[in-house]
Amino acid sequence: MNILILGGGGREHSLAWAVKQNPKCDRLIVAPGNAGIAAIAECADLDIENGGAVVTFAEENAIDFVIVGPEAPLAAGIADRLTDAGLLVFGCSQEAAQLEASKAFTKEICDACNAPTAAYAHFTDATAAKDYIRAQGTPIVVKADGLAAGKGVIVAMDEATALAAIDDMFGGAFGGAGAEVVIEEFMEGEEASFFVLCDGTDVLPLGTAQDHKRVGEGDTGPNTGGMGAYSPAPVLSADVMERTLDQIIRPTVTEMARRGTPFKGILFAGLMIKDNQPRLVEYNVRFGDPECQVLMMRLGAQAFDLMHACAEGRLKDMQVNWADDHAITVVMAADGYPGSYEKGSLIKGLDDLPATSFEMCFHAGTTHRNGQITATGGRVLSVTARGASLSEARDKAYDMMRKIDWPQGFYRNDIAWRALP
Repeated sequence: MNILILGGGGREHSLAWAVKQNPKCDRLIVAPGNAGIAAIAECADLDIENGGAVVTFAEENAIDFVIVGPEAPLAAGIADRLTDAGLLVFGCSQEAAQLEASKAFTKEICDACNAPTAAYAHFTDATAAKDYIRAQGTPIVVKADGLAAGKGVIVAMDEATALAAIDDMFGGAFGGAGAEVVIEEFMEGEEASFFVLCDGTDVLPLGTAQDHKRVGEGDTGPNTGGMGAYSPAPVLSADVMERTLDQIIRPTVTEMARRGTPFKGILFAGLMIKDNQPRLVEYNVRFGDPECQVLMMRLGAQAFDLMHACAEGRLKDMQVNWADDHAITVVMAADGYPGSYEKGSLIKGLDDLPATSFEMCFHAGTTHRNGQITATGGRVLSVTARGASLSEARDKAYDMMRKIDWPQGFYRNDIAWRALP
């Protein structure tokens, strides 16, 4: 099969790495890709939010299957354009993508299907939002309603921070994503990520992970797109997963189908778990980044078969075959991230890293320049390892990390601290 993956981050590198291992993959193209992806697949310069351009490219290259990585193309309706052109695609419709593209929409769905989540209010006016914060008190959570690359959430422990977040959002700090704001109850507990494949009717649990959103060790500092992750997540026991499926996932899928917008693709539920009771923090309609890296490391070649079956509506015939293992990924980011950072610095030492089914360095913000690899983004590398235990995987990942020569980069030394001393 000829396969096209849309995206160019660490998530897409790990997807390409897993797909490439499957014997059904004859030709693999990733658009736009990055320096690491270029080592295992063809890269194409393509505007992945331009439906017409993507359809034309797919037809010209006899593409059999398209896998959409990021959320922005899905929110722009790329899956609809591909489907209308008769192409098979893994990714949800534009209507269904509202589960991530609009936090207010997700809250409406939760209300309609009685899925447990935080109490909330939705605002289009800064004054009203500030009045609500003063009335509710802190801690409180302020969220940009739209897509903000994982950064449009402010957990405010005091009133001044919450009010400043309102000013930032309505002042354009997150672009159009902050034109509307959702303010939520602060939920206590432990966060975890639950990934489920949906084909519009059937649901297949895929895996669990825990992300590290804060930039600093001990989960301090501002939120980022994610500084590391590990899988599986111990807090998501079999009992908690079943409760999540019964109380949150299945009711959501049923409600989406009832509305005539069935969900097809990967549904990523961010959960808050306290006393074994899950509540929904948010939905994402794509694999998490960096959670995808640890899931792909553990799934390997079967990831393609599962995504293909999902796109064809064959999930009821599938099962996920998990090895009894663990994986961890540690993100290396540019100094200054998630604030301003410089681009173009040289990264050395990558050729000395292992590239096996147990150890991989997935690229995110990298490019080739004059035969060398340079940094082009905030999150730049995802050093990923798999082991019989989480501690073994962690040791492998940090051993790899120490071999990378990039003075302008940094990483957290405590990924998986909740599960390991």
